[in-house]
Amino acid sequence: MKMLFTAVAVALPTATAFAAEPIPADLRETALGTFKALPSTTPAVANNPITPEKIALGKALFFDPRVSASGVLSCNSCHNLATGGDDNLETSIGHGWQKGARNAPTVLNAVFNIAQFWDGRAEDLKAQAKGPVQAGVEMANTPGQVIATVKSMPQYVDWFNAAFPGEADRVTFDNLAKAVEAFEATLVTPAPFDAFLNGDDAAMTSEQKQGLALFMEKGCSSCHAGINVGGEAYYAFGLIEKPSAEVRPEKDKGRFAVTNSADDSYVFRVAPLRNVALTAPYFHSGKVWDLKQAVAIMGTTQLGEELKVEEVDLLVAFLNSLTGKVPDVVLPILPAETATTPRPASQILGK
Repeated sequence: MKMLFTAVAVALPTATAFAAEPIPADLRETALGTFKALPSTTPAVANNPITPEKIALGKALFFDPRVSASGVLSCNSCHNLATGGDDNLETSIGHGWQKGARNAPTVLNAVFNIAQFWDGRAEDLKAQAKGPVQAGVEMANTPGQVIATVKSMPQYVDWFNAAFPGEADRVTFDNLAKAVEAFEATLVTPAPFDAFLNGDDAAMTSEQKQGLALFMEKGCSSCHAGINVGGEAYYAFGLIEKPSAEVRPEKDKGRFAVTNSADDSYVFRVAPLRNVALTAPYFHSGKVWDLKQAVAIMGTTQLGEELKVEEVDLLVAFLNSLTGKVPDVVLPILPAETATTPRPASQILGK
């Protein structure tokens, strides 16, 4: 039986008699064949040695709204560390109150993704950091204007010098992106699931363990695998059954826009599921606000199966075990503007 899904109400499976399977004795060993616990230290990133000075600079830039043309929007505006690393909107609000085209993914644990953005068009966090700054619908700025802004404040120049010693030209757009990447690499959230993988049987409840077993048994882990429980591969959304046009808008063909290959039509990077209980609304369209509804949709579209309500409950219980501890982040005191700091532009560029 097909189910109809809308943005405001999704038909969930009806309750039937259901008995959860007993928890497999080898559950941890089986899980370790598919998943991996988060590291206890800040992960390394390619071509960007991470140092305390670089992290501190990146944190300041992450929270500084003057990186945007309007002086209103910072990285934290769309990737709010207080609300799960995203903005809890269907699509983000950018320069001049323009609405973005896709739901903002969480920045938490994003360092572990194979690539950034829903379509994977940025190979790493350095490349991703440059995108929103220059996007007219987001920060609407230019590299030259950003660097002019940073160079106008002596404290920023000192911070760049400390973060990139030995370089002839230290205050550059590339280095700005590297600093933001260094800070974002620290946004790792160890969860009860990690404690379980590391040997703590009491870290997860019996329902969460049953949900984990079901997650693997149903085949969810075929796509949502690895250290970030997703984020490592690309798959079609609607692999078995096409979602509603509201949940998967026809005009957004996902990775097709990057590769121009027909095989990539409606293909997206698999969503990482860490902290998914905090990051509603769901999917690239941001049209589904309830996690149980999202799980039911994935059952029909990706597995070709109408999940029982008790199965949905167990799967959501497991997903709740992926909610981790966000690092304590003290808001930085940002450098003061000077007479040469470029003034904010409140109008939409090109208008």
